Amino acid sequence: MTKSLVILESPNKIKAYQSFLGNDFKVIASKGHVKDLPKQRLGIDIEHGFEPQYINKSEQTRTIAEIKRCAQEADVIYLATDPDREGEAIAYHIAEIIRGVKKNPKILRILPQEISKKAILHEIANPTQIDQNKYDSQQARRVLDRLVGYKISPILWEKIKRGLSAGRVQSVALRLIVDREKAIAAYKKIEYWKIFANLETQKKEALTAQLVRDGRQTIYADSATVEKNHPRGVIQNGEEAQRYVERSKGAPFIVSEVDTERRESKTNPPFSTADLLRCAASQLGFSSQKTSRIAQALFESVDIADGPVGLITYIRTDSVRVSDEAMDACRQYIGENYGAQYVPAKPIRHELAETSKKKAAVKIQDAHEAIRPTDVNRTPESVKPYLKDKDHYRLYDLIWRRFVASQMTPAVSDVTTIWIGNGDLTYRISGAVPRFPGFKRVLLHQDVDEKSGDTQEMTLPDVKKGDVLDCKKIEPKQMYTQPPKRYTEATFIKELKDRGIGRPSTLTATVNTILNREYVKKEADGYAPTELGVLVTDMLVESFPDILEIEYTKDMEDRLETIAAGDQSWRQTLAEFYEPFSKELERAHSQMRNIKAESEQTDIACEKCGNPMVVKWGK
Repeated sequence: MTKSLVILESPNKIKAYQSFLGNDFKVIASKGHVKDLPKQRLGIDIEHGFEPQYINKSEQTRTIAEIKRCAQEADVIYLATDPDREGEAIAYHIAEIIRGVKKNPKILRILPQEISKKAILHEIANPTQIDQNKYDSQQARRVLDRLVGYKISPILWEKIKRGLSAGRVQSVALRLIVDREKAIAAYKKIEYWKIFANLETQKKEALTAQLVRDGRQTIYADSATVEKNHPRGVIQNGEEAQRYVERSKGAPFIVSEVDTERRESKTNPPFSTADLLRCAASQLGFSSQKTSRIAQALFESVDIADGPVGLITYIRTDSVRVSDEAMDACRQYIGENYGAQYVPAKPIRHELAETSKKKAAVKIQDAHEAIRPTDVNRTPESVKPYLKDKDHYRLYDLIWRRFVASQMTPAVSDVTTIWIGNGDLTYRISGAVPRFPGFKRVLLHQDVDEKSGDTQEMTLPDVKKGDVLDCKKIEPKQMYTQPPKRYTEATFIKELKDRGIGRPSTLTATVNTILNREYVKKEADGYAPTELGVLVTDMLVESFPDILEIEYTKDMEDRLETIAAGDQSWRQTLAEFYEPFSKELERAHSQMRNIKAESEQTDIACEKCGNPMVVKWGK
C-alpha cells in the first residue's frame, strides 16, 4: 500500500512535487475540475435551497478512475489543488469521490503558495482541512453565474438571435465599454487657449513659462480643469487669447519667487493579478490571456540547474503582501547588489486598504501573497537559459524587477518652480532634477507610474527673485478638451479592478468572453462595442437594471467575500438575489423588445421576387 498520495490540479507540477517528496509519496493530478453542473439543463434545485446538482465530468472518466484506485491504496491523501476558491471546490469534489469508494479516508488539505521544496515540505508537515466557507463562496458564485446565464441567455435567443449569452460579470463588463462609447459619442469639446512666454535670462539661457494667473484668478489650461471650471478662468477663444498676448507685451517679466522642494517618489507594491495583467499589456504588449498562460507556466514548474521548481508564487491573488522571509531575502539582495543606500531602514509592508465595512473581504482577499519570485537570487539573466522563450523571460523579468523595487528606497528629486510676474499676470515654469534614483534604478523606467502634472525632468536656469527676463515671444496655443478614451486591455483591467468587478481568476475570462461573443472588437485605439454589443446591453439594462448595475455587482462580490469569511450563509445570499431576479425574468419574457419580429425595409431589390429586401436580426 502506498503510504501517502498527493493530488494536484495540474499535471505540470507532478515532476517537481515528486522530486521534492521522494518515493514514499505518489503524486497524481486531477487535471482541473472533476465535477461540474450539467451543460444541457440548469442543474440547480431552486425549490430546495438552490442545491447544485453536480455530476462527474465525462471527459474526466479516466482521471476519476485513477483517483479512486490510488486513494484506495493510500494511507494518507493530501489534496494540493490551487489555493483559491476554484481549487477548494476541486478539492471538495475529489474528497466526495474518494469517500464514495473508501470508508473513513484520511484526507488533508495543503495550500502551497509556491512550488519549492521548502514550501511543499512545510505544507506536508502542517496540513489543514478543506475550508467549507471558501467552498460555499465558490458554490454561491457558481450558482449565481449559472442562474444569470441560463435564465437570461434563452431570452436573448428568443428576442434577438440564438447563440447569444449573458453573464453576471460579463454583461456588466460589457456595459462599461458601451457606456464609455456613448460618452465619447455624446462628448462636446470645449475650446480653450494656453499662453506661453519664450523668455531669456541675462546669461542668455532660454526658458518657456506658461500663464497661470490673472490677478487672483487661476487660468485653467488642461482638459480636466477646463471641463470642471468652464467658463470661469478659461481663455475661451482666439480674441481673448490675443488680448492676453497684448497685456503680456505691455509689462516686464520679473522673477517674483523661486521655490525648490525635495520630493520623494515611493515605490509600487509587488504585483496583484490585475496589476500584472495591466502592466504586461501596457509594457510588454501581452494580452491578458497570454500573460495568464505564461505566468501559470512560471508558477507550475521550470527545469533549472537545481531541478524542477516554480519560479513565481501563486498567480491569482488580490494581495500585495509578501512574507517576512521574502522581504528579508529581498532586502539582503538589494544591499549586496545595489548598496546599503538602496535599503530602507525598515521593511516596506505593502497592504490592502482596509475599512471597517470591508474588513472581512479584505482579510480574505489578502490570504495569498502578492506575485513575486520564489527566490530573489534567481535573477532573470540566471534563469534565462532555462525558460521556454523570450516572452517567458520578459514576464519573469517584469515580476522580478517589480518585487525587488518594492523593497527599495524612494527616488528623490529636487523640484524647482519659478514664478514670474508680468503686471497683473503670473507665469510659471517647473522642472525636476533627479538626485537619487532609488527604486527606479532596478525598474529601468519600465514601470514608473507617477502623476507628474506639468513638472518635467529638466534643469532650469539659475535665477533669483527680482531678476528681469527678456521676452522674446508670446505664443498663444489653441486647445480642445478631450473626450474619454476607449479602454485598452490595460486600462479595462484596471477599471474592472478599481470597480471591484470580478476576481483575479475571472479577469482574463471576462475579457475573452466579450471579445469571442463579438460584443466588442479591438480597434487601434482600444475596445469598441459592436452594434450587437450595444443592442444586447441596452436591452439588458432596461429589463435587468439591478444585475447590470455596477455597484450592485461590486456589492455581490463583497458578499461572496463575506461568505468566504464565514459571516454569511450562501443559501440566504442566493435567496435574497433570486426573489427580485425572478420577477425581472417574468417581465423580460413578456415586455422585452422583440428584435426578431422587427424588420427594416431597404431599397435593395430581391433577386428572386423583385420586392424590397429587409434587414432582420436572427438566425
